[in-house]
Amino acid sequence: MNDLQGHDIEDLRVGMTATFSKTITEADIVLFAGVSGDGNAVHTNEEFAQGTPFKGRIAHGFLTASVISAAVANKLPGPGSIYLDQRMSFKAPVRPGDTVHATVRVKEVQPERCRVLLETVCTVKGTVVIDGEALIKVGSSAKRQARAAATPA
Repeated sequence: MNDLQGHDIEDLRVGMTATFSKTITEADIVLFAGVSGDGNAVHTNEEFAQGTPFKGRIAHGFLTASVISAAVANKLPGPGSIYLDQRMSFKAPVRPGDTVHATVRVKEVQPERCRVLLETVCTVKGTVVIDGEALIKVGSSAKRQARAAATPA
């Protein structure tokens, strides 16, 4: 573990999992529209959204995907980790009031590069709404110890 209680490369094993959950609120959608500039009516206008295949408003896909980022930053690998890449597919809509469960699972550990490949899945009521993979850079306790030993006192 690092000083922030995040996992170092030496801590990670294939199969480790963590989940972070968040209920998507009306405020989240409005604030995300403002911050991102994505004011698409399917997210912000119920009357318009009723006429779409979704039959009502849906959350922004990247708002939903941000729950994956929270799982990575807060749980696995945790504080101190750095996002390098994310691939994802949007499978189903998320609506205001839905609780998104983002689960990350260690798929591959790359010790020589201090990187970990995660499977990333978001579900709502057991339905997969996003799936994909993320590549994350993490620290190394061995490298920190080597640097500390090489530093004159």
